[in-house]
Amino acid sequence: MPQTSLQAPSAVIMIRPHHFRPNTQTARDNGFQVSAPKGGEADLSKRAFEEVTTAVEALRCEGVEVNLFEDPRDDRPDAVFPNNWFSTHPGGHVAVYPMYSQNRRIERRQDVLEMLKARYRVQDIIDYSGLEQDALYLEGTGAMVLDHVERVAYAARSKRTSEVLLERFCTHFNYEPMVFDAHDAQGLPIYHTNVLMCVGTDVALIGLDTILDAGRREELRKRLAHNGRDVIELSHDQIANFAGNAIELQGKDGRLLAMSRRAFDALSPEQRGRIEAHLKILPLDIPTIEMAGGSVRCTIAGIHLSPRPNPETEGEAA
Repeated sequence: MPQTSLQAPSAVIMIRPHHFRPNTQTARDNGFQVSAPKGGEADLSKRAFEEVTTAVEALRCEGVEVNLFEDPRDDRPDAVFPNNWFSTHPGGHVAVYPMYSQNRRIERRQDVLEMLKARYRVQDIIDYSGLEQDALYLEGTGAMVLDHVERVAYAARSKRTSEVLLERFCTHFNYEPMVFDAHDAQGLPIYHTNVLMCVGTDVALIGLDTILDAGRREELRKRLAHNGRDVIELSHDQIANFAGNAIELQGKDGRLLAMSRRAFDALSPEQRGRIEAHLKILPLDIPTIEMAGGSVRCTIAGIHLSPRPNPETEGEAA
């Protein structure tokens, strides 16, 4: 049996969009996002649909259980990124989050939560979404990168990460918050923490150059390296190519690191070798989806819940 880890879920949720496009409401503070060509919406949607379909097939071939939901609506351009509106946690806990952009708030889906309750042991759902009325936002595992083993929540300050709400989440879910400022090569705040770092069981990827405070940068390096984890530093260019936006998963033959083909190509041979000393890299081709400013990690919501012995629903979700 392959060795498992709290950090690497063996089951995930993904959303297949039918009307994908870069979200105009998120463009102002998302420096990774690019504008869509005018008149090409139908082609973008078709390509994004196919990219998710192919990515799901690749993950399933590796033994990852993918619960795939369809999103036929045309008013949720970022629906392909479900990790921002909910997260799951060992012990049967689920969190639902407040979103910064108004048209992202309608991405929250009761059918996803009902599937989790039917197929997995869910003890409680803590819903923070009402705090949108108080302009408090915490966009899930985009705003936070969670170390489930060491119980640390890493969070870069941004409009999408309320420190007040982060403290509340950490109290409820028993994490230690580590907050820091991070900026891209142009000096702009990085909108989501999960585009600059990824925490795995034995390896971590992080753009330490994005953190200008030398003391805080060294604190993060030491904390990530605790218990022997290999900390791989990413350049600004590699961060811009989504090399930090990866997720460790449990496959049938062991743990793997899912990232985009663009991210994989941005890594040096030495960096790839250090990663592959611990786990397999699985590159996924999602160039269209990356136009929206997120990559593979953003498309995957890990399920850190215990499955029920006799699930009420089986197979692929609708």
